[in-house]
Amino acid sequence: MQLLCSIARKLLRTHASINNLIRQSASIVCTPTRVDNPFLKEADEIIDVRTPAEYSLDHIPNAINLPVLSNEQRIQIGTLYKKSPFEGRKSGASLVTQNISEHIVRHFKDKPQSYRPLIYCWRGGQRSHSFGLVLGQIGFEVFVLQGGYKTYRKVVQRDLNELPGRFKFKMISGMTGSGKTYILEKLRERGEQVLDLEFLAKHKGSILGLWHGEEQPSQKYWESQLRAQLASFDISKPVWLESESIRVGKLIIPDTLFKKMKAASRFIIDIPIQERVKHIRWSYPHWIEEPEKLKQVLAILKDFVGRKVIEEWNRLIDEEKWEEFIESILQKHYDISYTHSQKKNKNTDAVCQTIYLQSLSDVQLGSVLFPRLLEFGDCGT
Repeated sequence: MQLLCSIARKLLRTHASINNLIRQSASIVCTPTRVDNPFLKEADEIIDVRTPAEYSLDHIPNAINLPVLSNEQRIQIGTLYKKSPFEGRKSGASLVTQNISEHIVRHFKDKPQSYRPLIYCWRGGQRSHSFGLVLGQIGFEVFVLQGGYKTYRKVVQRDLNELPGRFKFKMISGMTGSGKTYILEKLRERGEQVLDLEFLAKHKGSILGLWHGEEQPSQKYWESQLRAQLASFDISKPVWLESESIRVGKLIIPDTLFKKMKAASRFIIDIPIQERVKHIRWSYPHWIEEPEKLKQVLAILKDFVGRKVIEEWNRLIDEEKWEEFIESILQKHYDISYTHSQKKNKNTDAVCQTIYLQSLSDVQLGSVLFPRLLEFGDCGT
């Protein structure tokens, strides 16, 4: 350990731009403190030192990425290590020290001595300890997550199995275009707790549902976001969600959460089809702007609705008869899929109320919908 500390000091002192950090330190803390809490309140910042590729797959929410090896460097060192562990470690050490030096200059130079970061890598090994050791030599109090990302992932899995059972869920249901997501937004504006699965998934849950210009997160990062949202809620208050199938795009709702959703109090929103058409056109403007892409996606439904229906939809798109097209796809695809999904997931037995609205106007929501939603008792678990 003394040798490692000495190496860390020499590394820092080779860079004149950060010499002052050492001189200004009242004391030197050499050994980082290992902790097993990935959400340590004492930490001022969470630093993920894994590669950008590992970070993009999943990370602790609000953690920043300061990689000690790039994606390419990690592959390079891994290949070399298989041939010669000694040469691999030697080359890896050279790259790690270079990258740490750059991070210190760019990110830590202006940090006060009271700054306390929490650092983690894949399993709490050499990458995080190397970075923590150098920061400790500067004089920062450094925490390293014992077990690294793997420890955090176990916490996520545990909490997603336990947290849903602590809440009273209330579900907004209804056919496509009923304004379910819009209603959730309005409930949140009124101070209600909302778990917006589609927002976190970047997908509206249908064949045309991928958010424009977005990619869906990985399954693991989606679960990280779900866990973070649930952990932030007050268990004494209900949580509102939108009725979903078990898949939201490519993502799967965790089993315990989905079972809780199926048993929850359910409110069906019923509005005229003309209003649904209007709301869908408002919600999906990008498909109108990109008709050829729209037709390509619709072609996927050929085996479900038949060639003639696809041809009819394409004709309506070419003629820019958007209201007719939307009404047709609702009646010939979405409404049928919705009814089938509700029966498959056995959601019909948990209905509390069906709420009829003339439109999604503020007047209708304020005078009809919200009083019914917020004053009605529970019929689920």
